[in-house]
Amino acid sequence: MRNNKKIIAVLPAYNAEKTLKQTLNDIPKDWVDEIILVDDASTDGTAMLSRSLGLKTFVHKKNLGYGGNQKTCYQKALEAGADIVVMVHPDHQYDPSNIPQAVMPIIYNEADAVFGSRMMMPRQARKGGMPLWKYAANIFLTKLANFILRAKLTEYHSGFRAYSKKALEVLPFEQNSNNFIFDTEIIVQLLNYKFRIKEIPIPTRYFKNASTINFYQSLVYGLGIVFLLGKYVAANIIWERK
Repeated sequence: MRNNKKIIAVLPAYNAEKTLKQTLNDIPKDWVDEIILVDDASTDGTAMLSRSLGLKTFVHKKNLGYGGNQKTCYQKALEAGADIVVMVHPDHQYDPSNIPQAVMPIIYNEADAVFGSRMMMPRQARKGGMPLWKYAANIFLTKLANFILRAKLTEYHSGFRAYSKKALEVLPFEQNSNNFIFDTEIIVQLLNYKFRIKEIPIPTRYFKNASTINFYQSLVYGLGIVFLLGKYVAANIIWERK
């Protein structure tokens, strides 16, 4: 069923002490060969708890940001011999029990990257606690990105993702931002390199201990995406003129 593929789950962590154990308990162990946690200079006991739970744990000496954390996660997973890398947020906002659905399309060579989408069932996104302003911004930014990138994704902003070894080895993700824009930048790279992307529906879960960015951070994030897409348009115009 897994075709001898080595599957590694990576957990980009920041102050996840309260939710780490619950997240770990929900990871289907028969679908994951190894779990790697990268602690982005947390101020709580995330790293200590991670080690006590037997996870391979790496700690940043200083906070690098969400994108910077992902870079370390993917590098460490590739070094460990992963064929498929699944990103699981240790704040338990995304349900790890969806890992089989995320990796199967890659195992059977139907996709190079699989994204969990909360917007494939849009009404469920609101029922799951997604604030109205985030819901509206998600739809707007996704439609804008699809128009500019000529894609048909239902969401660009989910943190539940799986990548093939080939995709991570080819994509220059190390050049991406160290902040939240990383998630959109890597999608642009996947599309530019003609990698196949598949989406699967996932539930939306907003709750007290889930790490979410505030309104100001969301505004900066949204403007960053618009700027990124603007650069993409400008680069294509320049390329067509050459």
